[in-house]
Amino acid sequence: MTDSRLTPETITVYGTGWCPDCKRSKQFFGEQRVPYHYVDIDHDADAMVFVEKTNKGNRSIPTIVFPDGSVMVEPSNAQLAEKLGMQISAKRAFMMPLSSAADRLA
Repeated sequence: MTDSRLTPETITVYGTGWCPDCKRSKQFFGEQRVPYHYVDIDHDADAMVFVEKTNKGNRSIPTIVFPDGSVMVEPSNAQLAEKLGMQISAKRAFMMPLSSAADRLA
């Protein structure tokens, strides 16, 4: 018998309210308008067991399960975008100086 949690109908994010990476992942899905189901493992003992089993005994979060059965653990936004076939861009321009003050003094 297979665990139906490994083939959810939509993306499932297992996390906690205090986890910054969980908040970031949920924010990413929200901003990209990607539907997902959130499960707080602090309030769902079965979900906590699932996360630990999926991560070889570790309580690594966020653990994100996709409808194709694939699992990502603590992914970056870039990794999530790649998985979803999206291209994301920076929200702000970042300018790298061509030289530093130390370089100009040399």
